[in-house]
Amino acid sequence: MKDKSLVLHDVSLRENVLLRNVYLWMVLGLAITAGVAFAASHSMAVMRYVVLNPMVTLVVFIAQLVMVMMLSGRVERMQTGTAIAVFLGYSALTGLTLSSIFFAYAMADISLAFISATAVFAGGAVYGTVTRRDLRGMGGYLMMGLFGLIIASVVNLFLRSSGFDFMISIIGVLLFTGLTAWDSRRIADINSQFGPDMTNEELTKIGILGALELYLDFLNIFLYLLRIFGRSSDN
Repeated sequence: MKDKSLVLHDVSLRENVLLRNVYLWMVLGLAITAGVAFAASHSMAVMRYVVLNPMVTLVVFIAQLVMVMMLSGRVERMQTGTAIAVFLGYSALTGLTLSSIFFAYAMADISLAFISATAVFAGGAVYGTVTRRDLRGMGGYLMMGLFGLIIASVVNLFLRSSGFDFMISIIGVLLFTGLTAWDSRRIADINSQFGPDMTNEELTKIGILGALELYLDFLNIFLYLLRIFGRSSDN
C-alpha cells in the first residue's frame, strides 16, 4: 500500500501543474516579445517598412486583436497546436510593435522599468495566489477602472497634458497590479478545483489562456512604469 505522505505529495504535484504551465508559457511569451522587439529595433529595414509604416502597423494591430479574441473566446474549441501557435504569434507581433521603445527611451529607463515591473507583478501574483480573501468582488471594479483608464488615455491624446499622462500612468500601474492579483486568484481557484482532473490538452489550453492574461498584466505594468521613468529622465 502506498504511503499516505507519498499520495499527498503526488496530489500536490498534480495540482500545481496548471500554475507551472501558466508561468512557463507567460515567460516564453515575454522572452519572444523581448527578442523580437530587440532584433527589430536593430534592423532599419524592419523599422522603415514595418514598424513606421501606418498601413502595416494597422494590420498588425488588427491581427493582435483577432488573436486575443480567438484565445479569450475560443481556446477550449481550438486544437492545442493552434492555441500555442496563436499565443506565440501574438507574442512575436507584440514584440514588433514594441520595438520602437528602444528609440523612444534610454536603455537605462527600459531596464529599470522591466526590473520594477517584475517586482510589482511578482508582488501582485504572489498575493493573489496565496491570499485567503475572496477577490471575486474586485473584478467589476477593476473592469470599470480599466474602461475609465482607456477613456482617459483617449482624452489625453487631444489634451496632450504631461501632468494628466503622469497621473494616468500611476493609476495604470495600480490598476494592472490589482488585475494581476485578481487573475492569479482565478487561476489558483481553477487549479485547486480542477487541476488534478485535467487532461494534458486541457492543462495546455487553460495554461495558455492564463498565461495570456498575466502576460498582458505584466506588459501594461511595464509600459506604464516606462512612461513614468522616461518622464523622470526627461525632467
